[in-house]
Amino acid sequence: MTQTPAFQKNVEDFTCEHCGALVRGDGYTNHCPKCLWSKHVDMHPGDRSNPCHGMMEPVSIEGGPHEYRVVHRCQKCSAKKRNIIGPEDDMNIVIALAGKQHS
Repeated sequence: MTQTPAFQKNVEDFTCEHCGALVRGDGYTNHCPKCLWSKHVDMHPGDRSNPCHGMMEPVSIEGGPHEYRVVHRCQKCSAKKRNIIGPEDDMNIVIALAGKQHS
């Protein structure tokens, strides 16, 4: 049986490479709450071992009323990752992204 590496909590602040916002990390932060963009740095959550480092574009929203996720697609390697929407995320951006799915 193959074991999946455990989540590694990394408390890191960063400047969003898409919109330039200063993001205060809490150890679970993996995307910019202002524009929802991310960076492809993890193989497994928190490990920072992915050599890709491509920008992850928010392409859709999925989930239900109790937990929504933003789906990111890497602009460099096309990998897709899902991440939970947090209370600090700009809900206007979330709603606009969700609306694009239905147009």
